[in-house]
Amino acid sequence: MATLLLQSEFPKLAYGIDDVRAVGKRLAQPITDFESMTSADRQQVYDVFAVANSWRNSHVYPMRSVHQSVSHRMRTLGSSGFTAARPKRMASIRRKLATTTLHLDQIQDIAGCRAVLDNIDGAHKLVANIREEFPHHVRREFPYIEKPKEDGYRSHHFALDFTPNGKTDGRRVELQIRTRLQHSWATAVEAVGLFLGQDLKHHRADADWLRLFQLMSAEFARVENCPVPPNMPDRHDCIVELRDLNKKIGAASLLEDIKTLTHYAENYIFAKGRYYVIRYHSDHTVQVESFDNPMQASSLLGGIEGQIEYGKDDSKVVLVEVDKVDKLVEAYPSYFGDVSLFVRNLNQLCLGKDAIEYSMAPQKLVAPRQQEKPDMSAIRRRYTKW
Repeated sequence: MATLLLQSEFPKLAYGIDDVRAVGKRLAQPITDFESMTSADRQQVYDVFAVANSWRNSHVYPMRSVHQSVSHRMRTLGSSGFTAARPKRMASIRRKLATTTLHLDQIQDIAGCRAVLDNIDGAHKLVANIREEFPHHVRREFPYIEKPKEDGYRSHHFALDFTPNGKTDGRRVELQIRTRLQHSWATAVEAVGLFLGQDLKHHRADADWLRLFQLMSAEFARVENCPVPPNMPDRHDCIVELRDLNKKIGAASLLEDIKTLTHYAENYIFAKGRYYVIRYHSDHTVQVESFDNPMQASSLLGGIEGQIEYGKDDSKVVLVEVDKVDKLVEAYPSYFGDVSLFVRNLNQLCLGKDAIEYSMAPQKLVAPRQQEKPDMSAIRRRYTKW
């Protein structure tokens, strides 16, 4: 049973909103030659990240509230699936500030909650339920299932104002609702990007891989009886092109390699908690640390990201919240190299068959094996006979 935490046990904003807006401008600028900076300039950088991390950390409680509300609605609806939540990575925050005119306090997905439903009917029901009645104000919707993005991305997004006691407090949370097929597509994009060191999510990557994901999205949409992404060929031509691309770039083979080569650090095997800091290293190893306390988890995240931003670490790191540890890999398979559902459907489609929405096999937890003490009595009995 999950431990109930009071709001006072979550991180709070330690600065004013004017400070948050001011550091947003600096966050959008690159950090160059950190090691050669004067001590005063370095301190300014530390101060900027202190404010930015405090603002982000103050979204952890709103994130938890939305997460619990969504989980409750799924249980009420009898919808099968799982939920997860995470604060936005600092690198992603900085990219958004650098490429848009948004202020730091205007970013709608500083905190994110995700609901992954077993099928498209479950996704539609949850979307309708959120529209009808939800404790937090819906600012805007992005219906990427009914209107897929050109790159193939499909998911329904709600931009929410966190409204405790019926009043907006300035925090925003993004809720994503998707099916397992849509989730397998999105996480395969991330997994391939992580493995190849390319930014497929923002289209800065190999054109053949980008095209393969477009075609796969179209076939997933057809199976779910949903609109396909714009300018996609008919099913016959789509399958032919998929086969050719798969052969050309060895997509299925590389996806299998990702499954094989990405491996966990030992502490994942038995650690339990509610908040997890997942760290993906450049050698494709994954390190996971678990926490019951959100403040400790947020503090570790900020410390690691500081090393990344200062050029002292090349790993990728994210803080996530899941109800059960056995849902961790299922919710964030891209970090663990788990692209099983996607590659299975790629092979299925290349054979001319329809994609199938498989349920992922549950992740098993194995407690550390206790060292067995040798039974010396057997030896003593043996040697006393001589």
